[in-house]
Order: sequence, then structure tokens, then C-alpha cells
Amino acid sequence: MFYYLFHWLEQLNVPGAGMFAYLTFRASMAFIFALLCATFIGKRIIRYLKSRQILDTPREMNFGGLSDDQIFEQREKMRKSQTPTMGGIIILISIIVPCLLIGVLHNIYMILMLFTTIFMGCIGFLDDYIKVFRKNKDGLSGRYKVFGQVGIGLVVGLVLYFSPQVVIIENTTKHTKNSNNEEVVYTSKAEKSTQTTIPFFKNNNFDYADLFGWAGDNKQLLGWIFFVLITIFIVTATSNGANLTDGIDGLSAGSSAIMGVALGILAYVSGNINYSGYLNVMFIPGSGELLVFAAAFIGATIGFLWYNSYPAQVFMGDTGSLALGGIIAVFAIIIHKELLIPILCGVFLVENLSVIIQTFVYKRTKKPNANGEMVGLRVFKKTPLHHHYQTKGENVAGPYLIKRPVKTIHESKLTIRFWLVGLMLAALTLLTLKIR
Repeated sequence: MFYYLFHWLEQLNVPGAGMFAYLTFRASMAFIFALLCATFIGKRIIRYLKSRQILDTPREMNFGGLSDDQIFEQREKMRKSQTPTMGGIIILISIIVPCLLIGVLHNIYMILMLFTTIFMGCIGFLDDYIKVFRKNKDGLSGRYKVFGQVGIGLVVGLVLYFSPQVVIIENTTKHTKNSNNEEVVYTSKAEKSTQTTIPFFKNNNFDYADLFGWAGDNKQLLGWIFFVLITIFIVTATSNGANLTDGIDGLSAGSSAIMGVALGILAYVSGNINYSGYLNVMFIPGSGELLVFAAAFIGATIGFLWYNSYPAQVFMGDTGSLALGGIIAVFAIIIHKELLIPILCGVFLVENLSVIIQTFVYKRTKKPNANGEMVGLRVFKKTPLHHHYQTKGENVAGPYLIKRPVKTIHESKLTIRFWLVGLMLAALTLLTLKIR
């Protein structure tokens, strides 16, 4: 909205109106506006959630005969049971409003990201609604969640296939005569492509269509079909990973903010022919506008931490966590960096894998004990992984493999350590542009 207003004012030679033509200026404004929006509306939304009792019913607890550690643990459970949920609404509003005001709304990539934010937020909202108001702790049925995740994957994949705005200009390198220097050369025209970026390879462009060379003239079509399937898988895995990571105060929001910084840098590089040429990556016309979205995303998640950091005043719920994962996945897919997700989203990945490994091993090894109870081997004390560090060994029913840490780690310290791991992974993701 403001972009078009100031563009009109610039034509009238109004002093200062030309600032909105600069991408970095608008990104800075989006970040500040999202941050202020989250902190300003957060308090009011939390007050509303409390007034509507959108929280778990606190339980009566007896502290008699418990140790100090056990009393602390029970009090933490009581605190969390009285904390409002569905706070992801704060994040969604703080992303959408700045983008509508400051973004270029005819840009196909901005449209896709806003659609993803609203769509995934609605799925998470339905899940939270069923849990809170229908008193069904299982929430939205798993098959409906997967159906929604498949739906967004299909929409993104098909839009990227059919939209004439979605093109790339492929980069190639050539050696300069009588020199070891290499020069980056771009193709003469923009074209639709199923190419993506493979980390750690010198010539790091890979075309999915090359997997179907045996199909002749149909290989490009099969490449797009495969790309859509990859999109569905990545969106599903990343959104579920973000959902599992949202188990302790500030962990998912802080980790997502770090990932958002890396994705914003990648989008800016991909959308600027000078930087993409210097780093020898494919140039994606129009993708630089995603920097504005990334800035709003970072501002919203950091602003949410004002209320979600330990001790949390509000939880994001599935309204926020499913949306965060979906946003990160679709963003990476749009800029053709989806194969970097296992590195960038390493925190989400290990949370996902910990649950899969734990479930697989337990089901394979469970058998009845002397009392007729089914007992199986566990790899971790508890999953997702962050709960492993919060659980004491004596509280685990049955044997488990990984004994360390012997002492539990406090929630706030654990969150900071996961953030540090996320920072290292984000730095490594950016380094893959040069480490080949």
C-alpha cells in the first residue's frame, strides 16, 4: 500500500518519496513495523486469550513429601497449564500487516508467501481450536493436517510452474584465456526451470528434469511433477519439525528468527544480479522482494519472544508453529534453495528424527515384562530431543540408551544452547555459497 502511494508521490516530485524504491529501506521498515506490531498487540491478545480461558485448566497439586527438584517441576507444569495458547496469531498479524503496507503486492513471490502464511496459520488455528474448545487433546486429525500440507505444496508447485513471473537466469562459468580466473556468465534470456542449488558442489546447479533423461521430450514435465512432490515433502517435514520444536519457552520462535535471517540474505543475493554473479548462483528476477517478507518474519518472531521467552506469558500453539515451518519451507523452495533446508533447519531435523528413531526402536523392541506390561527399549529419555535434556533417568519407564546428561538442563539455558546451534547452522548455510 505505502509502496504504491510513495511511488505516486515520487512522480509528483515530493521530497523523500523515492526512499520506498529502495529494497533495503523497505525491508528495514518492515522489520521495525513487525517488531513494534508484535510487542504492541501482543499484550492485548494475551489479555483477550486469558479472558476467554484459552488455556489448559490448572490442576490441584500436592507438594507434600516431594524433593525441591520435584516441587520445582510440578510448579513448572502448573505454570504452563495456566499459560494462554494460540499466541501464534500475534506472529501472523505481525507478518501480514507490514507486508501488506510495505511490500510490492503484485509480486508473485510475495503473494505466495502471504498465501502460505494465512493457509498454514488456518490449519494450525483449527488444530488449536479443537484442542481448546472441543477439549480434544489430539486436535485436528493427522490426515487433515497432512491434507492441508499437501494442498499448500501443490499450490506452490503449480503456481511456480504456471506463473509467467517465475523464471530464472541460469549462471555458468568460463575460464579466461591465459588465466586461471573464472568469469560468471548468465544466459541471454530468463526461462522457467526446475533447477535447484546443491551445497558443496562447484557447479552447484542441478535440474530435477535431468533425472528423467530417459523420457525424452517429456523429461521437463516429469521434472516439474517431481519438483511438486519434493515441495510437498519439504513443507510437510519442515512444518512438523517446527511443531515438535515448540515444546519449551522461546525455542521455536528464536530458532525460526535465525533461519529467517539466513533466508533473507539468500533471497537478497538471488534477486540481485551483481551479488548473484559474484557468488556464482542463479539469478531469480523479482525474488529480492522476499527480503521485505523475511524482515517482517524476523521482526514478528523476535517481537513474539518479548512474551514467549522464559517464563512464557503465551504459547504460539499450532497456529504459530505450523505456519513458521510452512513459511520457512516455501521460502526456501521459491529461491531454489530447498536442498539447504537439512542444514539450515538442522534443529527442526533432529527434533523430527529423534521422534522417528524413538518410535521405531520402541515398537521393534517392546515385549511384555514379568507383570505383563509392554516395555520396550528407548534411545532417548524422552522425545522430542529437547525433552531428553529435561528428563531425569529415574523418571523414565524402562531402559534407554543415551544416559547423558545425568543432570537436567534448565529450560532457559537449553533454549539458548539450541539457538547457538541454529546460529552455527545458519552460518554454515551461507558458507555453502562459497565452499564448493
